[in-house]
Amino acid sequence: MDCSRCITLENARVRLRPLETSDFEDLKAVIFDDEIWRYTTLPNPGDAVGLAAYLTQAVQDRENHRRYPFAIIDRQTGRVVGSTSYGSFALPEKRLEIGWTWIGRDYQRTGLNRAAKHLLLKYAFGELGCERVELKTDARNWKSREAMRRMGATEEGVLRSHMFTQGGLRRDSVYFSILKPEWDQLRLTVFREFDARG
Repeated sequence: MDCSRCITLENARVRLRPLETSDFEDLKAVIFDDEIWRYTTLPNPGDAVGLAAYLTQAVQDRENHRRYPFAIIDRQTGRVVGSTSYGSFALPEKRLEIGWTWIGRDYQRTGLNRAAKHLLLKYAFGELGCERVELKTDARNWKSREAMRRMGATEEGVLRSHMFTQGGLRRDSVYFSILKPEWDQLRLTVFREFDARG
C-alpha cells in the first residue's frame, strides 16, 4: 500500500482522511478518557503532551509504512472524534488488517464505527484488491468482539499471550476476518445504509 497517498473516504455518516498533527484541538475534546484506552495496544495519551506524541507517532507510522492512520470525522458535526488504521500490510497476499481504532465515548454506539468500517472494507476489497481483511481485539474486550460479530466478521481463534497492552500486561488476542465473497453479501445487508450500490 502506498502510504504516501492522501486517501479520503466518505459516506453519508462519516469521512475518513489521513490523521495529522493539526487534529490536536479537535481530539482534545474526546481523547482524554481512560476507558477508551483500556484494551488498546496504543499508549494512553493522558494529557496534551501525550496527545502531541500520539499524533506525531501516528504520522511517523504512516511515513514509515507501518500503518495508515485515519481521522474519523463525524459528518453531522464536522469534528474529528477518533481514529482508525490500516496495518499489517501483506498486499502481495491480498490481505491487511483494520485496527488501532478508538472513538470518543459520546460517539460510541451511534453507528459511526460501522460507517467507518464500511469505508475501510469497501476500499480494501475494491481499490486495494484484498481477498481477506483481518481484525483483532483483546480477548477481554467483549464490546469490541460483539461489534465485530455484528458487522459480519468471523471469529477465527485466540492467540494466547500475544502482545503487550496497557500497564505492560500481556493479552490474549482474538482474531476475526472478512473474506471478499462475504463482503459482497455484507455490503448489501449489514452495510446497506452506507452503500450507494445497495
